[in-house]
Amino acid sequence: MTTRLLTCLSILMFFSTSVVAENWPSWRGPLGTSLAQPGDYPTQWTTTGDDTKNLMWKVEVPGKGSSTPAVWGDNIFITYNLPDGKNSLMSLNRKGEKQWSVEFGAATPGKYGIASGANSSPITDGDNVYVFYKSGDLAAVDFNGDIVWQANIQTLFGEDTSDTIWWDMGTSPVMSKSGIAIAYQRSAAKGEGDEQPPVYSDNSFVVSFDKKTGKVNWKQDRNLKAPRESAQSYTTPLVVEEDGNETVVVLGADFVTSHDAQTGKEVWRFGTLNPNHEQYWRSIASATYSDGVVFAPYARGGSLTAIKVGGSGNVTDSHMLWQVNGISSDCATPVANNGKVYSGTDRGQLACVDVESGEIDWQFDVEKSGKRYKSSLTLAGNLIYWPREDGTVFVVDVSGEPKVVGKSVMEESIVASPVLVDGLVIIRTLDGLYCMGK
Repeated sequence: MTTRLLTCLSILMFFSTSVVAENWPSWRGPLGTSLAQPGDYPTQWTTTGDDTKNLMWKVEVPGKGSSTPAVWGDNIFITYNLPDGKNSLMSLNRKGEKQWSVEFGAATPGKYGIASGANSSPITDGDNVYVFYKSGDLAAVDFNGDIVWQANIQTLFGEDTSDTIWWDMGTSPVMSKSGIAIAYQRSAAKGEGDEQPPVYSDNSFVVSFDKKTGKVNWKQDRNLKAPRESAQSYTTPLVVEEDGNETVVVLGADFVTSHDAQTGKEVWRFGTLNPNHEQYWRSIASATYSDGVVFAPYARGGSLTAIKVGGSGNVTDSHMLWQVNGISSDCATPVANNGKVYSGTDRGQLACVDVESGEIDWQFDVEKSGKRYKSSLTLAGNLIYWPREDGTVFVVDVSGEPKVVGKSVMEESIVASPVLVDGLVIIRTLDGLYCMGK
């Protein structure tokens, strides 16, 4: 049985209700790959003024947040930081009506202007919703708003400082059959001045928590000698099937590593993605996956590397399919399907790469702007939904020659990814939540 088939069967069985109901249980959707089910989604909308178009509802969120919502059944879950300095989770129904909210400890505020201490996106299995914040707070909450368990990663495994994490926590939890996994990648003290020798991480790890109890299933150190800021990574892992075994694949600190989902033990590693040991290549854009291949954006948007999964030990020489330079992003995660991978640059250029050959099929300027494209791509059929940080959302048809078929100006900052379910487009802005439909 192929890797692809094992992956699809495993995730479909795990999220069977999700796929049928077109739920969106995590940042990357039901299959963890940013693929929405094809449907009749609006490609353009108006959300301001008296003459709105395709706007079902909009809600002002009572605090700042940058996370992508999770959707299960009639429940929409969003995280944010309250003005009084608390982490919070809210549940709304699909009409945009608040059902409940709950708070978790003291928030650590964001440093970057359009980020927050609630960048990490929630994830749900249909029983509980699991949330994680920059403060280190991790919790499981049931669908009634009751806290099932709560932990703090920094309390358990060491606090962060301005030296260990320079920016805002961006990694989101992922769900395997055995638990909730988080990749925590940070550096040691910076030292003084750029002339000092590189300072390597000694406290980065991947950790898995039991979904029901919150107890630690395993913790695997991941210290890979990446220098200075390059040791800091804000990527979200992938959960895939390799040779019949479930693995957690992590991009960051100049390497891609695969870990057994049951034990955390490293299965294979690929790298370095930083052969010249650049000191400031922190990694934000996450890897994506399709048909047995991991696509790893790196070098602050400088490279996109295709890696065949499987094997053991150091697979750098044996498992690289290709590397393409100049088409990747610092922040936006690519999306792949049907033998093609689509990648967008910070300045709004899309590229389509053939997975088998590594050849660029086309490059297309969506719309150049002084504002950057920080949201990750969502693909529904032949349509890519891609917001820009100034709140402009573009829809690009990639069925043939690429063309923009929708442009919607929402006039609010967006770094979250679009959620597409049941013909609806749900967009999280920095301060609000919008639902569009025909």
